[in-house]
Amino acid sequence: MTDMEAVIENTAPQTAEIDISRLYRLTVEQYHQMVESGMLASGDPIELLEGWLTLKMTKKPAHRIVTQDLRDLLPPLMPKGYFVDDQEPVTTEDSEPEPDLLVIRGKRSDYANRHPLAKEVALVVEVSDVTLRTDRTIKQRIYAKARIPIYWLLNLNARTLEVYTQPIGEGMDAKYSVRVDYTAAQSVPLMLDGREIAQIQLADLLP
Repeated sequence: MTDMEAVIENTAPQTAEIDISRLYRLTVEQYHQMVESGMLASGDPIELLEGWLTLKMTKKPAHRIVTQDLRDLLPPLMPKGYFVDDQEPVTTEDSEPEPDLLVIRGKRSDYANRHPLAKEVALVVEVSDVTLRTDRTIKQRIYAKARIPIYWLLNLNARTLEVYTQPIGEGMDAKYSVRVDYTAAQSVPLMLDGREIAQIQLADLLP
């Protein structure tokens, strides 16, 4: 069973069986057309992951607080040529995830008429509790496949930060080849395009 099949199995009504081979995958262009036509409204709790329309999980209070703290912390640290966005789409070849936070190259006005492309993203962050399995598998694969250089997974369950770098592989085999875990007692280097911007005390981000 693939990761996406497991997600479908876990969210589908238990009274019916779903034949995965009979489901239809959307392209990013088709997804955009659905939004533009009003079939999907801006703000609907849905994101496109590897062609599947996927419901986003309801957030727990700790998830909300940590995301907001990151949103407050990171912008003042940004050098010229980068800005911080949160819970907004990034467009890849087959997906349009809405990560909890991302650092984007350029300035906001560059993206007035489109979402950022993966190649324009320097760092992507997911705050994870109930979504840990998806964030470690499907989301990691999507970001690695799109060659986003750094993926932070803030694991609220273990009170650690998983930092993924050096994306490798193609398609369903894409992943990050390096993972470094930081505990609450450690500081984390904030790296952007090979340059250390700051050191962040992980304890300051954890509830």
